[in-house]
Amino acid sequence: MRLLVHAPLCRGREADGERGQAMHLQPAPNRFVVLVLLVITALVVAACGGGAAEEVSPTAGGVVTTATAAMPSGSPAASPTGSPAASPAASPAASPVGTPGGTPTGGTGGTEDLTGWATPSDTEDGTIALLLPETKTARYESADRPFFEAYFQELCPNCQIIYNNANQDAATQQQQAEAALTNGAQVLVLDPVDSAAAAAIAEQAQAQGVPVIAYDRAILNSEGVSYYISFDNVEVGRLQAQTLVDALEGVDDPQIVMINGSPTDNNAGEFKEGAHSVFDPLVDAGELTIAMEYDTPDWSPDQAQNEMQQALTALGNQVDGVYAANDGTASGAIAAMKAAGISPLPPVTGQDAELAGIQRILIGEQYMTVYKAIQPEAEIAAELAFALLTGQDVPESVTGGQTANNGATDVPAILLTPVAVTQDNIADTVVADEFWTVDEICTPEYADACAEAGLE
Repeated sequence: MRLLVHAPLCRGREADGERGQAMHLQPAPNRFVVLVLLVITALVVAACGGGAAEEVSPTAGGVVTTATAAMPSGSPAASPTGSPAASPAASPAASPVGTPGGTPTGGTGGTEDLTGWATPSDTEDGTIALLLPETKTARYESADRPFFEAYFQELCPNCQIIYNNANQDAATQQQQAEAALTNGAQVLVLDPVDSAAAAAIAEQAQAQGVPVIAYDRAILNSEGVSYYISFDNVEVGRLQAQTLVDALEGVDDPQIVMINGSPTDNNAGEFKEGAHSVFDPLVDAGELTIAMEYDTPDWSPDQAQNEMQQALTALGNQVDGVYAANDGTASGAIAAMKAAGISPLPPVTGQDAELAGIQRILIGEQYMTVYKAIQPEAEIAAELAFALLTGQDVPESVTGGQTANNGATDVPAILLTPVAVTQDNIADTVVADEFWTVDEICTPEYADACAEAGLE
């Protein structure tokens, strides 16, 4: 599925990362009592063998109700199990079958005029739901959720947030959405596990008069979506591919492996589309070979490791570069190559600027990542949710008149600008924006690499 985006007022501003300090949730009075209650709740949940844990966390005057789907015990196995079939040659830019075409154009870069327009209220109350898709990608629990919750509670300290993470299970997310509606959610902020399946959630919410914000990933084929906030995902793929091609300059007819994202994630199809827009002309000119290509269910790093192991076996360990759609799949591909004794490692792409990804870039195991300023994305979504909850008008400047067609309707859209990150600009991007601090990046294991990169 490729979203068809109309941008009559394309501002093209660069993502300047006006992030500021991360806001922290302030506990309400009587913290001792709350702490005791939380400890008792944790003991009860542990005694009952896990399951979907719920907690009530006091925040600045409001209450955030959270519930995360149970995760399997233990950590994922280092050796992957099972894999999808590989494509032995370059494929066209893939889109899920039955979805409309189109290429995102334009989009908003910085965050000026995109937040700060709603009037905060300490008298309004109400309930919204934040429904995130998974935990295998570190950003959702470490960045999206805390940024969203903190900013929303600043706008509406007496409001409540029902929080759920579906742990990559579309059926679980459906149940969580239904529960949120039953429990009085008046706005849903939904990052879908499955972009197509999420239409049922949006339709159910619409039937109950509840607006839905599609967060980070599109919700397809539904008229029940009020806003879509994300990044220019085709541009993400193009940045990844072009940076890899640049890194391979001087290599004669380089041979690469493509490890794409989850086939149920609309964004993954757009990343792939952007990457192929760079790769395919080179393939046609005989200047590049896509030797193997995989789609990776659930964005699983273990699955990516398995895919890379298959590719190495088929290619006799002859790989000049790896297109990995995010930092998690990059970690799997790198693990496979290290296990195969490949040294030095070829250039590997990534996305999300995860801490581990930035550290791998510093020591030369990963070549690049794509930095997406998550704090502005989360805060824009929080302000939209607050406006929908309280009936405030959303200024035209927030979307610039831009829409994205999801197959059923043109959805007002905000598309932020992604940035490619290599060793050369870590300081100017993720560190400058305080996405990661030097202390977080430069642990003793990476101290020498940090000093060499000027991160001190």
